[in-house]
Amino acid sequence: MHRVGLVLIGGFQIMSSAAVAVFEIANILGGKQFYDVSVISEGGGSVRSSIGMVVETQPLSGVFDTLLVAGGIVIEPTRPPILALLRRAVSRSRRVASICTGAFVLAEAGILDGRRATTHWLHARELQTRFPKVRVEDDRIFIKDGPVWTSAGMTAGIDLALAMVESDLGAEAAREVARGLVVYHRRGGGQSQFSTLLTLDPKSDPIQTALAYARQNLRTQLSVEALARVAHLSVRQFTRTFRTETGQSPAKAVESLRLEVARVMLEAGTYSIEEVAEETGFGDRERMRRAFVRAFGLPPQAIRMAQKVASTTFPPAANIRSLPTEDASTARPAGELDVIDRDREQDRQ
Repeated sequence: MHRVGLVLIGGFQIMSSAAVAVFEIANILGGKQFYDVSVISEGGGSVRSSIGMVVETQPLSGVFDTLLVAGGIVIEPTRPPILALLRRAVSRSRRVASICTGAFVLAEAGILDGRRATTHWLHARELQTRFPKVRVEDDRIFIKDGPVWTSAGMTAGIDLALAMVESDLGAEAAREVARGLVVYHRRGGGQSQFSTLLTLDPKSDPIQTALAYARQNLRTQLSVEALARVAHLSVRQFTRTFRTETGQSPAKAVESLRLEVARVMLEAGTYSIEEVAEETGFGDRERMRRAFVRAFGLPPQAIRMAQKVASTTFPPAANIRSLPTEDASTARPAGELDVIDRDREQDRQ
């Protein structure tokens, strides 16, 4: 059995505790207690969250397989007993992790020195300034560097915990837990905090629905006509509304979604370039290469090689074992990217 401890410090953000629900659901759905979960603090007893909710905790004691440090809204110096516990835990526990601004606690303990780490993008610059020995990456959902894991925002702690379950119990178990929590199967650690969907920021339900459908069905036909049907709008009304709300054409937005997922898959190293092109809807290697050069200034092979070089010095982020699509059996029509190319030419005119 894996002993999991969530370390709470006064003023913690209540959403941080959502990560341990992943381990609880793994026990329930597996019909077996894989994880013994404890909520702990320096002296035990009641700990008040940033919103005023009080959580009962156990005192810090014993050895944990996994320790997670919850983040808070206000970043304050950490008391020495907690820092001492975490320093011991690095050598005694299989893994130590932080959720959101919990990275500051690990950094204060010296645990992140020389390691890759992330935190919420709002605090990434401060983390780097205060702890220059940490290799801060402000554009990652979570990072695994050896036995030390760090996550971005509060909800990214769920992705981190799902990745731990996948490492412990397998990909299918992690998918079942994600479904049990009614969340999409975990985002890859290499995925950007600044996702394409957040950048597009559609305002109306029809456009949000169409984009969510596109993100979940990258291999399917994602023509303007298909997306308009999903949004229950005419093609003309959908195109006009989409451009007004996002500042982009539907075709350009779809390509951005495909590029986002394709880059994560390439950096994970699990799929060949041909498989990535097929799974993300580009259809063939050359079409994907042209899209990558336009977007990133580099072809897919160069991005993959750059990640391999980084991995020779620093351990890679958690493996991406499954592409998040709903219908991987439906092939993309060969002419769809031609529509995108024509649409891009119209944008330039």
